[in-house]
Amino acid sequence: MPLQDKLDAFKANFQAGKPPYNVSRSVIETMQRATNELIASGAAQKALKAGDKMPAFTLDDPEGNRVSSIGLLRQGPLVVSFYRGVWCPYCNLELQALQAALPAIRKAGANLVAISPQVAANSRKSVRQNALDFPILSDMHNDVAAAFGLRFALPDYLVELYKSLKNDLPTFNGDPSWTLPMPARYVIAQDGTIVYAEVNPDYTRRPDPSDMLPVIERVADRAS
Repeated sequence: MPLQDKLDAFKANFQAGKPPYNVSRSVIETMQRATNELIASGAAQKALKAGDKMPAFTLDDPEGNRVSSIGLLRQGPLVVSFYRGVWCPYCNLELQALQAALPAIRKAGANLVAISPQVAANSRKSVRQNALDFPILSDMHNDVAAAFGLRFALPDYLVELYKSLKNDLPTFNGDPSWTLPMPARYVIAQDGTIVYAEVNPDYTRRPDPSDMLPVIERVADRAS
């Protein structure tokens, strides 16, 4: 089943108030309001896009190992996925879809990393919960997300809603700022040029990993 179909099915159950979420209509409306405002802000249009150069980064994996984008690009093209955290069910579905596509990504000669602002313990939970075989990296304070143009601050009313739902982002992320990255996926050629970019301020919408495979294959062929 395509990733978006899985996301749509989850969203339908969530908005219907089915267990285990049992959320009220006002919660759903508040979340949708925040999404609509982020879309209307035009923030996604300011993010890095195809043709831009990727800002180099070095981040920790869950075991404290330093992972460098420059080092990964020496091996081949790089796929970078930004996600909100292990608390986000849409993100977990996307991570599972990326894991399913991992053999094809690696066969094409590329590496894959996922980046979130969460602390290492929550990244380890992401790995366990989604049975991942690719690195999950911690972007403290969303600094790398900001360099890609993805970081945004949650509006005050959404912060209050998250608090009421015990979704304590400062604890998840070890950062008091209440910021998140817009979900995004990039394919970067070995010279650091972004050749595929998908940024969506609506976190319930994610491209299928199969969409980027032809791009990875073309870039890998040019490099060989």
